[in-house]
Order: sequence, then C-alpha cells, then structure tokens
Amino acid sequence: MAIGRRPKRTLVRLAVLIVASIVIFKFVLLPIRVTGISMEPTFHDGAVNFINRLAYVRGQPLRGDVVGIRFSPDANGAFHFLLLKRVVGLPGETISFVGGHVCVNGTPQEEPYLKLPSYWNVPEKTLGPEDYYFVGDNRTMPPNLHEHGIASRSQIVGRVLLKGKE
Repeated sequence: MAIGRRPKRTLVRLAVLIVASIVIFKFVLLPIRVTGISMEPTFHDGAVNFINRLAYVRGQPLRGDVVGIRFSPDANGAFHFLLLKRVVGLPGETISFVGGHVCVNGTPQEEPYLKLPSYWNVPEKTLGPEDYYFVGDNRTMPPNLHEHGIASRSQIVGRVLLKGKE
C-alpha cells in the first residue's frame, strides 16, 4: 500500500474524505434508482439519480420540479418506498386533467417536458394548505395504472439533482 512520504497526513486526508462522504450521502444526497416507465422519456427505467435533501430548506417545491416523495403504506412504518414524480399542483389549487392537459384552477398549463400524447380526463381535486399534486411524465398509460395524486409537504424528501432529458 502506497501512502506517500507523510503517512500521517495521508491517513488524515483519508479520514476526512470518509467522514465527508458519509455526511454527504447520509444527510444531503439520497441515491434513487428509477423503477418503471412512469417518468419516461425524461427519466428511463433503471437510471440512477440523486435527490438533494437540502433543496427545500429555504423554499417550497415549485410547479414543474421533479421530486422524491416518500410513502410508508405500512401502519408500523416498516415498508417505505420513494417515488420520483413531477409537481403539477401547489397548495390551495384545484387540479384536473382535461383531454390530457393538466388544468390548474380551470386553466390548461404548458408542459414542455411532455413528449408523448395523453388523453387523461381526471375530475377536479382541491389541494389543502400543505398538499402538492404529483404525476409522472409518461401519461400514455391509463390514469388508474399510473401513480399520481396528492402528497403532503412532509412527504417530499427533496428535488432531483440531475436533470433528465427535458
């Protein structure tokens, strides 16, 4: 093992590198593997990305942000999963899908990240003061087969660090 002419300095540098890596990957960056096609073509099945946990320390998620949303369906909190989805509705808004277009308070929104046609029709839902509406970019599949809906602010872990193909 080559540690150079100053082994103490090399060991200190190694220790600092290890501690910094642990802190960054435990408290700042959360790795996530995309599973499924709901975010196609922006993020592909099997792609690895990182969630920046500090993204919303001083602000709130914005429309169009791709975020990590944590779900815990087990009452004991034993089973957790993380969804990678796009925020399309903000607190207090009314969200619906008409002819494949997301409508906020009845007004269709521009979504330049959508590349494939959609024909969704989903009735209006009014969001609470801490609620966000999320949906994937691949809306060619029927709405009942696609994970979308309302998540509270406390479930949003952070924003995706690396952009997909938008």
